[in-house]
Amino acid sequence: MKKILLSISAAALLAISCSNGTASTLDSQAKESRDVKLAADTKSAEDQKKGVGTPVHLTKQDFLEKVMNYEKNQSEWVYEGDLPALIDFYADWCAPCRQAAPILEELAKEYEGRIHVYKVDTEKEQELAAVFGIQSIPAFLFVPQNGKPTMSNGIARTQEETKAMFKQMIDELLLEKEKSNS
Repeated sequence: MKKILLSISAAALLAISCSNGTASTLDSQAKESRDVKLAADTKSAEDQKKGVGTPVHLTKQDFLEKVMNYEKNQSEWVYEGDLPALIDFYADWCAPCRQAAPILEELAKEYEGRIHVYKVDTEKEQELAAVFGIQSIPAFLFVPQNGKPTMSNGIARTQEETKAMFKQMIDELLLEKEKSNS
């Protein structure tokens, strides 16, 4: 009986530690995610397809058309887009992914017309996740207009640090701004 109770306690502790927050934090994150989704839904379908100020959710077909047709170009990277792109590989159940979502919304507005912000649901688009070797999420693919993309995993400890990290990577990898004071 003690072993069963100990096993249940250990499983509960593991579940809480893996959730990256308390139940109320997760509830508020889920609410924020729903609010962000509702805000995105109010944009016109054409604006969403173009990525005007909001992240665009990509299917495999969208990815092949807007980012890279890996079925046609199997040996080299050929970017199909008209602007550099930041691609978020995420899942709805992932707490760090939910924390990154509103930051990516802000960045999509801030960098509107200069970069595309795309999102790929790894649960729905498992082939895309496999093609890019996504083993942990969130994972972010920074795709410059010319040259090869750069993959980054995870987020920083705070929202402010995460936003600063994204901005630095966007500026250096996508917009090719020189590192300040370097």
